[in-house]
Amino acid sequence: MTDRILIIDFGSQVTQLIARRIREVGVYCEIIPFNKVDEILDDFNPKGIILSGGPNSVYDIDTPRAPERIFSMNIPILGICYGEQTMCEQMGGRVETSDHREFGRAFIKIKKQSPLFDGFWHVDNNYQVWMSHGDKIDAIPAGFDVIATSDNAPFAAIANEEKKFYAVQFHPEVVHTLDGAKLLSNFVKNIVGCKGDWTMASFRETEIARIRDQVGSGQVICGLSGGVDSSVVAVLLHEAIGDQLTCVFVDHGLMRANEADEVLKLFREHYHIKLIHVDAVDLFLDKLANIDDPEQKRKIIGGLFIDVFESEANKIGGADFLAQGTLYPDVIESVSFTGGPSVTIKSHHNVGGLPERMNMSLVEPLRELFKDEVRILGRELGLPEAFIERHPFPGPGLAIRIPGAITKEKCDILRKADVIYLDEIRKAGLYNEIWQAFTVLLPVRSVGVMGDARTYEYVCALRAVTSTDGMTADYYPYEHEFLGRVCTRIINEVRGINRVVYDITSKPPGTIEWE
Repeated sequence: MTDRILIIDFGSQVTQLIARRIREVGVYCEIIPFNKVDEILDDFNPKGIILSGGPNSVYDIDTPRAPERIFSMNIPILGICYGEQTMCEQMGGRVETSDHREFGRAFIKIKKQSPLFDGFWHVDNNYQVWMSHGDKIDAIPAGFDVIATSDNAPFAAIANEEKKFYAVQFHPEVVHTLDGAKLLSNFVKNIVGCKGDWTMASFRETEIARIRDQVGSGQVICGLSGGVDSSVVAVLLHEAIGDQLTCVFVDHGLMRANEADEVLKLFREHYHIKLIHVDAVDLFLDKLANIDDPEQKRKIIGGLFIDVFESEANKIGGADFLAQGTLYPDVIESVSFTGGPSVTIKSHHNVGGLPERMNMSLVEPLRELFKDEVRILGRELGLPEAFIERHPFPGPGLAIRIPGAITKEKCDILRKADVIYLDEIRKAGLYNEIWQAFTVLLPVRSVGVMGDARTYEYVCALRAVTSTDGMTADYYPYEHEFLGRVCTRIINEVRGINRVVYDITSKPPGTIEWE
């Protein structure tokens, strides 16, 4: 049986990064909300446990706690941030509010060697970490030693080597903690003793078995957009349940250029998946006419998607399940860590969940994965590289890349600009270096002179960001020569645009969606 690590979630926005780091070293893990652990603990049979961070203060009434019995299971435990504090409080230590909070980069000093630091952090040296806490540990439990400190956290890392209990006040799972991934690897492989033999191939097998168990003999309808997420879901489901799957491709008129033809060719001709093509361009554009507010656009689009799925499900005699490519960054928007994930139809549609009249359950086999992990799974399933490496494209499509009212003319203008932009990115060999690149048609017009005539046309914005997990991002540092070439082509080749700008906004930790 594969070694298992249980991550007990106390509500940190970066809990999934813990799982990500552990999976990167080939160890299987699952995240379970703190109030659901007792239900699964015996069957799960973890070899080690990690306590995540969280937003609460342990000294408040009714704040989250770990099940007391985990401390007597004779298995290694690692507490992170809030996880360290609740471990201390539950084992006889003391936590108080602090006058000196720590948020952001900090430096810890190693006071004592520990298996947690083997091979990379050394006694008396200082190391950069990422802190995020407003409380402080005032006393540690009996049997624990201080193994690292910081200026504002005298118990930045503690250990009970006999019990193999460890805790750190900082977040080793984020990239800002240098060598944090090595710390987590030391815990799960050297301290817990996991072999590190879990792969994406084993995830594929596990998910196929899970899908078959969930679906049984039921019928599944899958919303296929042609993006990486829904494409991987469709192929995975087809492998698991074959003709029990019907994919519905809704052409809402807000897609990238030529996307509909590419989707139909791949899934009908190559995979031979049952695929219904719904031409709903007029329906969507009519409903979006004169709508300015982006959240209202999302809700209209999400509601129309539900209506189309329900109509198509009825045409095929009904469906028991709706499958969608929900990823972990999607889940964060709609998860309450105290109550578990809410039921939404791809959270960026923001429509408040599936209507009861649909009487369908959700199948979401990717909800524990990040985008780059989905791409690895896609390769495992044999999807063409062109689909796997395709930049993310939100469900509402061009509707949220055209601030203000939506028209067919604006969509056509934006599509033409987007084709040129992506073409130049590919020619420059930059496409796979960039996580997401796209154009935005701004709701302003600029007066310009082109040749001997004045023009009054739209302003187009270019955006490009780098990211691995979709949780944080930074703008891509193009050379000026490249930007000049792109801008010149768009202005010369796209009627309706006479000015182009480049957006250098970054996406900090903790934000969710980048459109």
